[in-house]
Amino acid sequence: MPTYNFGKYIGASLESIVCQLADGVEIVILDGGSTDDTAEVVQGFQKRYHGLRYYRQDFRGGIDRDMARTVELARGEYCWLFSSDDLMHQGALRRVLEEIDLGFELYLCGLTLCTREMQPLMQHPVLRLESDAVFDLGNERDRLRYFELAETTTAFFSFMGSLIVKKSKWDATPFDGSFDGSLWAHVARVFQMIPQGLTVKYLQESLLDKRGDNDSFMDKGLVHRYMMAVDGYHRLADTFFGKHTAEAYHIRRVIRNEFPPFRALASLKVKVYEEGNQGDQRLLDELASKVYKDASLLNQFPLLLYRSVPAPALKVAKTFYKAMKPYLSRS
Repeated sequence: MPTYNFGKYIGASLESIVCQLADGVEIVILDGGSTDDTAEVVQGFQKRYHGLRYYRQDFRGGIDRDMARTVELARGEYCWLFSSDDLMHQGALRRVLEEIDLGFELYLCGLTLCTREMQPLMQHPVLRLESDAVFDLGNERDRLRYFELAETTTAFFSFMGSLIVKKSKWDATPFDGSFDGSLWAHVARVFQMIPQGLTVKYLQESLLDKRGDNDSFMDKGLVHRYMMAVDGYHRLADTFFGKHTAEAYHIRRVIRNEFPPFRALASLKVKVYEEGNQGDQRLLDELASKVYKDASLLNQFPLLLYRSVPAPALKVAKTFYKAMKPYLSRS
């Protein structure tokens, strides 16, 4: 569990885990130099649970290096990467301990999206499957089926709280410094494993609650945060699979799923217009072009609409939709 200034949340996160601890299970926390009360909160848990190890750095290493360092410090055979503001479901740890006896190299579990106050909203879509499944991503046929089934970038290992990884496999794969600072160095590490063979078991059941509206990387605004995701995943696709491969296509397809033209891009266009931020507007135009860059009519039409409909018109349409939504839901 890498953390930074999450003293407000880490206590609830730890409480959801420590009540499930079993023999041979440890919690490893790496604090990247928090300036809040994170240390005090964690040390309070250390007094009660000797299986909790806390390491504090005097500097902020960044999520990419801090995540890698946390696994390096771990002593277990498997590591469940966990966010310090999320909550583990009751019985989840027992389920994972049973699963890892099967010996797969990576497990990808389901999750529930919640509000900032942890009110459940929906189970997050990962793969178009309603049951557990096993894939060897080193096998081309298996890999292509997996990529075709992907619904969100969580299927491509973006959300660390969904990942339970065999430590020996992780340790045998070097940290790729070229992705340091991208937020996706852990994804690059997993993609590096694929050519040597990577057995992945998808656990369809939700094993944790993910806190919403609490992104640590929003300091430069929403448009910049989205661009980090789009740029990062396009680069991952090109680097590890090649721009013109089926795998890269499906990664770009999933990115389009996460940035639908009207629900995401049009709303952002209105928001940027209202704020009058010309820099964000240029960045958003670039983001839209990247998301819908595949040269098909299906992709070009949403991009054309985004470009051609002015923000004031989109604002009127959005206001009208909000006003009509209660009536539409009754029909």
